[in-house]
Amino acid sequence: MVDTLGDFEVALNRMLAELQLPPIDRALVERTVGKGSEHLIRSVLAHQLQRIDPTTEGSTCPAVQPEARYEQAWRSYQAHYRAINGHFSEVYDGVREGLQALREAGLPLACLTNKPRAFATDLLQAKGLSGYFACVFGGDSFERKKPDPLPLLKTCEALGTAPARTLMVGDSENDGLAARAAGCPVALVTYGYNHGQPIERAPHDRLIASLAELLA
Repeated sequence: MVDTLGDFEVALNRMLAELQLPPIDRALVERTVGKGSEHLIRSVLAHQLQRIDPTTEGSTCPAVQPEARYEQAWRSYQAHYRAINGHFSEVYDGVREGLQALREAGLPLACLTNKPRAFATDLLQAKGLSGYFACVFGGDSFERKKPDPLPLLKTCEALGTAPARTLMVGDSENDGLAARAAGCPVALVTYGYNHGQPIERAPHDRLIASLAELLA
């Protein structure tokens, strides 16, 4: 629904500056996001530490291990992301029109993301989208994250809908895999990130260019 690459890029680079590590570019962010903040931070740390000194791969020196920097990085990232959440992001074309059409059709809606729930609710509020959803769940709402089916099954439970009659709308392989495992039909948008891979390769029942196409 929202292109948040700008938020990720700014928060991560402010975190890296605090850790005295080189900045990342937007392309790396695009390949890395989507699997939760923990995975994002660990991936970025590993990439930047390797970039500083390629000979450190496999080293046992704590100073060059991503895990040795993780707790400090996590606290820094959380603080910076909270401060700029939504400031460098934009709602994709057709999202508001699509959500409005779904609401007018009487369909209950939920938002499920691997982003921490507090960040997701703040972002939806900032972008004027929160009123469309009966519930919002994040990567920290359940014991496991997408692509595990648990978050999607729990979301269906909260909506009071059967998985087979609950459409998952996503933008990544994680979404497609979670939907297949949960027994939900899935539509994937052709924009978004998908870890740098073509979205056509992800499990799906339908590809759409805009949420406004869902009821067409």
